[in-house]
Amino acid sequence: MGKVYAAFRSIGAYVPQKVLTNADFEKMVDTSDEWIVKRTGIKERHIADKDEATSDMAAKAAKIAIERAGLDIEDIDLVVLATVTPDYFNMPSTACLVSEKLGIKNVQAFDISAACSGFVYALSVAKAFIESGMKQNVLVIGAEKFSSIVDYTDRTTCVLFGDGAGAAVIGATKNKEEGFLDIHASADGTYWDFLITPSPGSVNPASCEAIEQGLQYVKMKGNETFKLAVKTLTKDVKEILKKNNLEAGDIPHFVPHQANYRIIKAVGDSLGMRDDQVVLTVHKYGNTSAASIPMAINDIYEEGRLKSGEMMLLDTFGGGLTWASALIPFAPAK
Repeated sequence: MGKVYAAFRSIGAYVPQKVLTNADFEKMVDTSDEWIVKRTGIKERHIADKDEATSDMAAKAAKIAIERAGLDIEDIDLVVLATVTPDYFNMPSTACLVSEKLGIKNVQAFDISAACSGFVYALSVAKAFIESGMKQNVLVIGAEKFSSIVDYTDRTTCVLFGDGAGAAVIGATKNKEEGFLDIHASADGTYWDFLITPSPGSVNPASCEAIEQGLQYVKMKGNETFKLAVKTLTKDVKEILKKNNLEAGDIPHFVPHQANYRIIKAVGDSLGMRDDQVVLTVHKYGNTSAASIPMAINDIYEEGRLKSGEMMLLDTFGGGLTWASALIPFAPAK
């Protein structure tokens, strides 16, 4: 039989049409374009329509990824969707809704919740399913309608987040050169309260009181999260590079989670990354959580910068706290 490896076959993304600029926020809360850009690097973010759900965006991104992989809907045998903004709290899973919208029948589908680390977590799941021989073509999606859990009167969080979706098809291969090189995913629940949406849930069930207190909105300890993110991301990348006998300069595409330009810059500088290695999209999309990394990969793919065989170094950090890094060559279907 020979060993089977997981290969990154295709990428696709969807971004809503509506754009919210920093100038728009100047009219909504006490802030300024200069302050937002200096602190975050974000200039604009895309916002889904009221009748546009997370599953709608996910399905559009997924359709592109499946087409680019040269596959039919019937070829997909697993759907894994990463999100913290599901269509419904908390069933059915958004993955099931996406499957229905794509016409994927009688196929295992489920969501995972790892916040901004969700897409790389989902890649690790796909890798395990494929390498075990259980699945052949896994549809991995990161999708978020973060605008649905943002308090647009809270100037500390509302300027940070945007909506969007990214999807990839991970396929089985016998060619080791095409296979994922490594994935490292981890978590530390000690810092569970750094990023949290308090309600609804079993701790704070849906109630008028919870809504009055704004517990349905994302809450973040910004400074603490920033410091821990830089430290953790840098350490994790250094470890995965060392484990695989690689130097930072060997990586054509460093694709970090697009949360904050200052975090990306600090991590890139500490690793000695050149500007041309670092993929940046935070300025035009903001933080799209689990959708951030696949949307960024899609950007360099559509710009013609991502070539077959080139190594991607993914690096992410999110609520939980969770973090993950991965070394994955781009192996498009021939």
